[in-house]
Amino acid sequence: MHPLVHPWDTIEADNPVALLTRKRVKADRIMVARVELEPGCEVAVHSHEMEQVACVMSGRVLWRLGEPGSADYCELEVTGGNVVELPSNFPHGVTAIEHTVIFDVLSPPGEMGVDKQT
Repeated sequence: MHPLVHPWDTIEADNPVALLTRKRVKADRIMVARVELEPGCEVAVHSHEMEQVACVMSGRVLWRLGEPGSADYCELEVTGGNVVELPSNFPHGVTAIEHTVIFDVLSPPGEMGVDKQT
């Protein structure tokens, strides 16, 4: 196998939920996604096997962390320049407060939470 270069402007975008645009690159054991959220975008609380590191590059989002209704549930406002580390199978969701760009790094690659959101 040889290294590959993927210019972001050539990667096809999808819109798995309203007000969210995403571009992904999947390798064998890791995936990166560039996610843009418009104000009011809601990603429902979900969990997945993948570990996730979410680099909030710009904007402001409200993270919902933990199982809603549980003692460890919390809401945390995160702004650009911060990184959120999520362990495997940890419940989480976000609401965009303003236009936000997030670079997600996930391992192993697989379906993201927005892929199961209805």
